[in-house]
Amino acid sequence: MIHEVDEVLKGLLGGGALAGSDIDVSFEAPTRDWAARRNAPTINAYLYDIREDVARRQRGQVSVRDERDIVVRRRQPPRWFRLSYLVTAWTRTPQDEHRLLSAVLATMLPRELLPADELPGALGALGLAVPLTVAGVHTESRSLAEIWSALGGELKPSLDMVVTAPFPAYPEYDAGPPVTEGAAVRVRGLDGDPPASGERAHRPHQVAAAREARKRP
Repeated sequence: MIHEVDEVLKGLLGGGALAGSDIDVSFEAPTRDWAARRNAPTINAYLYDIREDVARRQRGQVSVRDERDIVVRRRQPPRWFRLSYLVTAWTRTPQDEHRLLSAVLATMLPRELLPADELPGALGALGLAVPLTVAGVHTESRSLAEIWSALGGELKPSLDMVVTAPFPAYPEYDAGPPVTEGAAVRVRGLDGDPPASGERAHRPHQVAAAREARKRP
């Protein structure tokens, strides 16, 4: 699931306002060693935090339907996880880095909800839209200064981007075959004998009529 979110973000960051600019998109940790090795303008999206969004947790079961819209399996609702990315720009001058960050904002701000038909693999198969926020209020327990200190680098301008992605719950359970006939009740004949061979089942309104007939003198 996480690698599929990376795939979506790479396509978004490399397109939009940055389409045709030959900007590299990297998901590596932006350490001093990594910064020393880069030789082209780069957008770095470092995944620094993963945690469940417990407010989205649901109970019960979700039905899985086939192409005929028949329920064939059941599973638990997916669990949602907040994937927090530290987005930075790496060029030779601060002005160019600021331009890249502005282009990232222009590209990502309109994409507040990623539709299911644009998502790859198992992520798209769930049929759920995925929320995305960029440059919002930092809500994680670790501050940005602590993150940069752990990376061993100097503090840089950055955008906090959060993708809240569903993770499928396992296992799945087979569902019983669909009901194809209405309810029916088999009754004995009016004289107490069993129904004749091949006699069809009586519907509830027929049973009621038979009871009324028995009450007559």
